[in-house]
Amino acid sequence: MKILIVLSVALALAAALPQRKLSLKPEDDQATAEQNYNNYPQPDYRQSPPDFRPKVQIDTTTFIPIIHFDKEQGTDGSYKTSYETGNNIHAQENGYLKNVVNSENENIPSLVQEGSYTYTAPDGQVITVEYTADEFGFRVKGDHIPTPPPVSAEIQKGLDLIYAGIKANAERTALESKNPETARQNEANAARDYKGQYYQQ
Repeated sequence: MKILIVLSVALALAAALPQRKLSLKPEDDQATAEQNYNNYPQPDYRQSPPDFRPKVQIDTTTFIPIIHFDKEQGTDGSYKTSYETGNNIHAQENGYLKNVVNSENENIPSLVQEGSYTYTAPDGQVITVEYTADEFGFRVKGDHIPTPPPVSAEIQKGLDLIYAGIKANAERTALESKNPETARQNEANAARDYKGQYYQQ
């Protein structure tokens, strides 16, 4: 009787378990396997590491159109160029070659550039700049460029006295250098001055 009870319990358990549907088609088994795989989220091991750099947001602005652009190139090295933009920037420049004599009396070709540009400042003021670049360097002119205050009369008088003293010393040295004995005496006095010794004049 015990065997009969154990067999009836085993049969009841076998009937109660869900039965797997068997398919004779391998495609159905593959689809079921893919569906079971997709139902469970899988970790993505290919993710890049987190970026701890600060995020920079770049604000884009509208593009400014070029209304006018012109460039002429001469065969002698000269050129002229000008352009105008949609936000009221006007610029023009011309350049040419100029022979400059150096310290060894050689003619060296040098490029001279002259031009100007105009734009509107954020406060609404129209800024105009004129410039020249040549053998004397870069020089710029404009009403908005600060200028130094005028030199006071006292400072100008002191500068005039210094310049007059330098000129008088140069003239005296030139006259004294015509006499060789005086030139030797001046060199000896200069050497004593350098060493801090005193002498009668």
